[in-house]
Amino acid sequence: MRPSADMIASVSQRMERFVEDRLADAGELGADAVAFTRAAASTLDGGKRLRARFCLTGWQAVANAESGGRNADDDGVIAAAGALEIFHAAALVHDDIIDNSDTRRGRPAAHRALERHHTDAGWSGNPATFGRSAAILLGDLLVAWSDDLLEGGLRDAPHAAAARVEYARMRRDVTLGQYLDIVEEVAAATVPDADHAERALRVATYKSARYSVQQPLLIGAALAGADAAQLAALEAFGLPVGLAFQLRDDVLGVFGDAAVTGKPSGDDLREGKRTLLIAYAREALPQGARRAMDELLGDPDLDDEQVAFLQRTITDSGALARVEGLIADYATAADRALRAVHLDNAAVGSLRDLARAAVARAS
Repeated sequence: MRPSADMIASVSQRMERFVEDRLADAGELGADAVAFTRAAASTLDGGKRLRARFCLTGWQAVANAESGGRNADDDGVIAAAGALEIFHAAALVHDDIIDNSDTRRGRPAAHRALERHHTDAGWSGNPATFGRSAAILLGDLLVAWSDDLLEGGLRDAPHAAAARVEYARMRRDVTLGQYLDIVEEVAAATVPDADHAERALRVATYKSARYSVQQPLLIGAALAGADAAQLAALEAFGLPVGLAFQLRDDVLGVFGDAAVTGKPSGDDLREGKRTLLIAYAREALPQGARRAMDELLGDPDLDDEQVAFLQRTITDSGALARVEGLIADYATAADRALRAVHLDNAAVGSLRDLARAAVARAS
């Protein structure tokens, strides 16, 4: 079964109660601490709650298989789902600093909002420097919040240890994946052309695929007491869905509609993201066209005409069609992984629905 609206609402409500407590704590430190805490809380607004949905559905797939579908909201998994969303908000704050992004979900990125706060307050010093420094701390605060919410929810959970292990692994993996991502942006010229695709896929795996889908699934399943076969099936399902999700993100980063994505069209081109889409294009292009692409990639001042040129180059190279084919292949592999394993049928259907939504999204 798809996570009910009530379960998603329960996650949001749990996060709201948690934030209210943090605001009360900040009140003891004064108005500046309250304003900073409110800024952190604002990063939790919106979003698809994708990680929460996969966590809840992973839990349902196991728990309902044992209970015959008699599903009751479990406090531990609600807290874990909320913690995943808070951690994701932290990752986005830091990601926007790294990428020097101006917007997130159609609003100023956290470091830009804090820069504006500095200006509005009439403080001394450089507003941009303050905004970046404060946003780093804001992201760190959100990481601490995610840990606090998780530990509070798992205090009495019978399978807490297994969930903690997976959660810790997720944090390590996504941090290393993020580092590998920024390495690719600066090391591309020193890497043999034949290695670009493999390295891009490794970044996609650790920065996004495992963290966005596979590990939330496993955390939820672990909290339900999943056995080895159930965990293996969900792991085999989660990775290809996560990879398809990230490849779709890569396509949107080049071709997405700014009115839908909330970020400028071609943003990944300006940031010089060395994605699989770019690796495939470079493989197919003749040397002159490849050199022209390399000279433009990573230029933050690319105009609309240059972005359109790169979009045409990528499309004409066959890279876009190749990535779309790989997305379809990953979706097929994920579907096969859930056959012949003891999981709740309704939850399996929900997982397939979530996978289709993640792969076919436009934002």
